[in-house]
Amino acid sequence: MAFESLSDKLSAAFKRLRGKGRLSENDVKEAMREVRLALLEADVSYKVVKDFVKRVTERAVGRDVLESLSPAQMVIKIVNEELIALMGSESQKLNISSRSPSVVMLVGLQGAGKTTNGAKLAALMRKQGKRPLLVACDVYRPAAIAQLQTVGRQLDIPVFQMGQGDPVQIAKAGIAHAKEHGNDLVFLDTAGRLHIDEALMDELRRIKAETEPAEILRVVDAMTGQDAVNAASAFDGALGIDGIMLTKLDGDARGGAALSVKAVTGKPIKFAGTGEKLDQIEVFHPDRMASRILGMGDVLTLIERAEASLDQKKAQELEERLRANKFTLADFYDQLGQLKSMGSIQDLLGMMPGVDAKALSGVNLDDKAMSRTEAIIQSMTPKERENPEIIGSSRKKRIAAGSGTSVVDVNRLLKQFETMQKLMRQMNGMGGKKLKRMQRMGGGFPGIGKFGF
Repeated sequence: MAFESLSDKLSAAFKRLRGKGRLSENDVKEAMREVRLALLEADVSYKVVKDFVKRVTERAVGRDVLESLSPAQMVIKIVNEELIALMGSESQKLNISSRSPSVVMLVGLQGAGKTTNGAKLAALMRKQGKRPLLVACDVYRPAAIAQLQTVGRQLDIPVFQMGQGDPVQIAKAGIAHAKEHGNDLVFLDTAGRLHIDEALMDELRRIKAETEPAEILRVVDAMTGQDAVNAASAFDGALGIDGIMLTKLDGDARGGAALSVKAVTGKPIKFAGTGEKLDQIEVFHPDRMASRILGMGDVLTLIERAEASLDQKKAQELEERLRANKFTLADFYDQLGQLKSMGSIQDLLGMMPGVDAKALSGVNLDDKAMSRTEAIIQSMTPKERENPEIIGSSRKKRIAAGSGTSVVDVNRLLKQFETMQKLMRQMNGMGGKKLKRMQRMGGGFPGIGKFGF
């Protein structure tokens, strides 16, 4: 997960502070030395680290902190506040022109994920009521146009392309096409290079002059550290970018780009790609990211994912079935599918306060186990899903063969489901108020929680 190494090192530094009833100025400075090393190892800009540590130290050695009943918590609070300020304080929206169509120009180096994440952003804006169009302006990279068409087809977003022509004319023609077909938001997928050169910048400047984009969004690979920040500065100097979109935050990102790019360029991080799936993109919230880095979780994003992924109508129907003691394997299967759509189990647990990312790394959170459970249920007949008690040895062998698992796996699932049903019957016996309380708490099983998982 992103920032895992940085989070571990910061947690270790703060753990030593928590072990002291009172803090001296030397205690704070020693902790700040560890924070400085952690940030430098995460590939954060040296100047950014120097200024950050200076600000935190000046605030942390003040009388209010050193004489506080919980000085270690006060220091962590200060670090949290400075991290938020470092990344931009508040989330930023995409610039939308009052003149339709509004044009968003995506720029970046090759390999940053510009094409795929640009399409993800278009899909995110469609959820907000926009009618986006993707325009293929990268005529140099092999298969770039085909890639944009593929993701556009998967997301059901139209793609305009003219083959290997002049990118400036393609951009202009794409905007004209959007006007004719009622698209109010145009995303220009421009060409990238392996490195910055004058030919690339000249082409981008000409596209900007001809299309007058409301937003120039620089796509930055979070795994490239300071190289990404330096490139962002070069793009800003040549074009005047309006914002940053970070990609690959689900990888082994050290965090340097996210923590440096705002301070170095002065441009806000607006969006973040959080996985390979086409719905894994989020508005970047500096306060939530700071909480993740400090191991405080990110409950708001977790709730937003649940609300976006889970079918509220089905959740209501499920609650009624639970009350009538009619929870079946078919219901269980439906709940697993909705839970999977929210992301990996490890990622979701990492958003929960108090869950140690380092501890999670030693736990086997195999998302494939969920897929095996789904395969077993899919191999059952509708009658078997409704009445699992009819599944005897011959049926178990058939189900195991059909799902590519073993009879032991089938038995394990049936046993777990039987235990779950007993628990739910006990909860129904508690009465309305106690059941409602359990539902609010989440219950620990799919189908019991507030959002249906």
